[in-house]
Amino acid sequence: MPVPWFLLSLALGPSPMVLSLEKLMGPQDAARCSPGLSCHLWDGDMLCLPGSIVSAPGPVLVPTRLQTELVLRCHQETDCDLCVRVAVHLAVHVLPGHWEEPEDEEQFERAADPELEEPQNGSLQAQVVLSFQAYPTARCVLLEVQVPAALVQPGQSVGSVVFDCFEAALGAEVRIWSYTQPRYQKELNFTQQLPALPWLNVSADGEDVHLVLDVSEKQRFGLSLYWNQAQNPTKPWWHRNLTGPQTITLNHTDLVPCLCIQVWPLEPDSVRTSICPFVNDHRAHRNLWRAVRLQLLPPRGWRLDAPCPLPAEATLCWQVPGWGSCQPLVPPLPRENVTVNKALEFPLLKGHPNLCIQVRSWEKLQLQECLWSDSLGPLKDDMLLVETRGPQDNRSLCALEPSGCTPLLSKASTRAARFGEQLLEDLQSGQCLQLWDDDLGALWACPMDKYIHQRWALVWLACLLFAAVLFLLLLLKKDQAKGWLRLLKEDVRLGAAARGRPALLLYSAEDSAFERLVGALASALCQLPLRVVVDLWSRRELSAQGPLAWFHAQRLQTLQEGGVVVLLFSPGAVALCREWLQDGASVPRAHGPHDAFAASLSCVLPDFLQGRAPGRYIGAYFDSLLHPDAVPALFRAVPVLALPSQLPDFLRALQGPSAPRHRRLPDKAEQVSQALQPALNSCLQPPGTQRTGREMGPEAGDRT
Repeated sequence: MPVPWFLLSLALGPSPMVLSLEKLMGPQDAARCSPGLSCHLWDGDMLCLPGSIVSAPGPVLVPTRLQTELVLRCHQETDCDLCVRVAVHLAVHVLPGHWEEPEDEEQFERAADPELEEPQNGSLQAQVVLSFQAYPTARCVLLEVQVPAALVQPGQSVGSVVFDCFEAALGAEVRIWSYTQPRYQKELNFTQQLPALPWLNVSADGEDVHLVLDVSEKQRFGLSLYWNQAQNPTKPWWHRNLTGPQTITLNHTDLVPCLCIQVWPLEPDSVRTSICPFVNDHRAHRNLWRAVRLQLLPPRGWRLDAPCPLPAEATLCWQVPGWGSCQPLVPPLPRENVTVNKALEFPLLKGHPNLCIQVRSWEKLQLQECLWSDSLGPLKDDMLLVETRGPQDNRSLCALEPSGCTPLLSKASTRAARFGEQLLEDLQSGQCLQLWDDDLGALWACPMDKYIHQRWALVWLACLLFAAVLFLLLLLKKDQAKGWLRLLKEDVRLGAAARGRPALLLYSAEDSAFERLVGALASALCQLPLRVVVDLWSRRELSAQGPLAWFHAQRLQTLQEGGVVVLLFSPGAVALCREWLQDGASVPRAHGPHDAFAASLSCVLPDFLQGRAPGRYIGAYFDSLLHPDAVPALFRAVPVLALPSQLPDFLRALQGPSAPRHRRLPDKAEQVSQALQPALNSCLQPPGTQRTGREMGPEAGDRT
């Protein structure tokens, strides 16, 4: 039946056969053979193991020629994929001396006529293997063929067997091999370059990637960009109905290997085709690993979130402060193949901040995170004891150290050997936390704080004695000591300001005037005992890592240091939040390469939805630019303050509840308000009257 597939017609040329490709309905493979032959397709694929060539014991069937034909495999009437049909031509192969020739003419006639007499050589049976490769697909199928005795003639073709079919993408290079089991000769091979799509061209221009679609001016078609995820239904990331030639511009950070393009003509019962041009793009693979995130699912679950499927193995490891690397727990705990976006379970009894997850791909470490550090605090100086259980209740204990697993009762010059007896007593008295237990062994985490305190007790005593002697010397020189103490007090005050509470400022880039206003606010807050982090000052690092990876790293560091994340609401930020809340965490509209606010919503919204936001986030908005009721109700779980009218409360919230009350806080608020006023007036001016320069002072530079 003719297929209205304008894409195939563009790819395969103007030949009339393009519009009448045979359609195979359903996903099942099938095999058929020439008249007189019988064939059977084995269920499922097999391993591609050709083996070595062996001598033929007599007449055998061997493949002599391969032919291919393009067909359509349709899962539904209008949902078809390109497929390669393969025909294998077979012949009888016989070694010299393995075939009996008739002695006279009468025997020859009887050998040639099956109705006169059964031939001496019986029917032949062969197992024919078809191996197919078209990146990233590789398959092997097994066909069983039987030839009746009447067709068995040495060196003669007996017919062919046809396999339907191997799916492949337009533009792919396919390689096909055929041989028998056992193999009597060198395998046949066939390489074919499937036609590409000449109407699609991918080009790069700096940080932008251009998709150029060269179709006729009157051709109307639909175009979707989507992530091809095998375990999830296809959900368009970008969709448009277009006419004529088009150029679609993407940021290079949006590229991932599974980003695919689907195109179809805007006409009834049209067939859609999909291509994935970034499967082998190195930038796409780099962006994929930057987008991968590990998520802890209480009580003992976890998930690897990624936009694309990827081959990965996960292992648990033990990280101790001061160690250069995380020690893998393999054995006793095995490696586990990871399926992205699927909940997995830890084989653990308890969590611990020193337990981390390592994700490897092709033996290369790609990702490592200590998921319990957020909920259970920073890393501890605990000793991990590994108990191994053998037959007849044989048990052994060792302590995991950078040099390996050290037996507790050994004479090695390591910390575990020095405290071996004490650690055994702690284990027997129940002071160690059991993390894992099964028939093969167990893991225990034993605190080492008390031994470290004992070791440093004499050192602290010596320090106190030295301080007392120094104080006495200062009393003898009181006038000089006053000047020294005054300088010391000033240094301490400046040092405390430099080491102030970190604050991560998130905003949506509305326009240049709003960016100047954000820069003025960040510069004014730096005059307080605060360490302000804003993407405006980290453009180089933001471009290198991507907005999502940059935000994730800054958020984790800010929260670990007891800081706060400030959500600065504006009309554009409110629109992005409402879009996320309405679409259920779907991908929002395309944003700029430096818009950390849009990229951060995938991490910020779960904190609010799961009740983790109080104490970590505060909100703010400029009262002359946004109405208070415009802020979504979800974000009112934390303080949302108006600027500059509520600046004292805003500064007090930034300093945190543990900060001492500052008598000059109203004066500081007035200074911040005065610094904001010029930039705020610039935002309120009509667009035509705003100045174009970025007048934010030296702080506007790259602070990375």
